[in-house]
Order: sequence, then structure tokens, then C-alpha cells
Amino acid sequence: MEIRRIIANFDVDDPGRVDVFYRDVLGLELVMDHGWIRTYASGATMQPQISFASEGGSGTPVPALSVEVDDLEQALARVRDAGIAVEYGPASEPWGVRRFFIRDPLGKPINILQHE
Repeated sequence: MEIRRIIANFDVDDPGRVDVFYRDVLGLELVMDHGWIRTYASGATMQPQISFASEGGSGTPVPALSVEVDDLEQALARVRDAGIAVEYGPASEPWGVRRFFIRDPLGKPINILQHE
């Protein structure tokens, strides 16, 4: 058996509530909308991964999602342009990533990172 995808599913009253954040700020494409579920995706090829953690590293909370980007400064500019508060970072971490933490419209901690 081969794992093809791992999909994060979040329970929310209004799935459209996150649209501006995940489409405009993070640049994901809305690929499925049945009203009760909305799925956002990237055209990038990814490896399925799942992590289990007791903290988010450097004393941060465990993020609901970690989003790896190819240009952290551009991601940071989009976040700031959208008026989203950065809760941690940007910081270069000893394990080889530069990252920052924000919260999505549902209040979930999101770790935005780029490998150095």
C-alpha cells in the first residue's frame, strides 16, 4: 500500500470563513467546494507527512499546520499586508529552518517556514 495524500480536516461552522486567508494570503487554490466542505490545494508535489509533538520548538505551541514556502519574506509580506499579527519570529532555528507563527481566522496556530 502507498499513501498518496494526507489531508488535514478542521471542524468549522462556516467553511467559507477561511477563504481569504488560505486563498489570498497563502495562495492556495480552492479545488473543491460542496458547501459543507471546502478543500484548498497547491500544485506543488508534496510528500505525505504527519507529525506528533509535545511543543512547537523553541517554546512555541504545537501548530495546527506547518506550511513550507519557497520565499519566507514574500509570505511575511502577504501576512503583514493582510493585517495578520505575527506571534513568533521570524526566527532562524537551530534545526535549519527560518519561520514565523500566525493564527488563521479560526484561531489555529500556523507555522510558516522555509528551509535554510
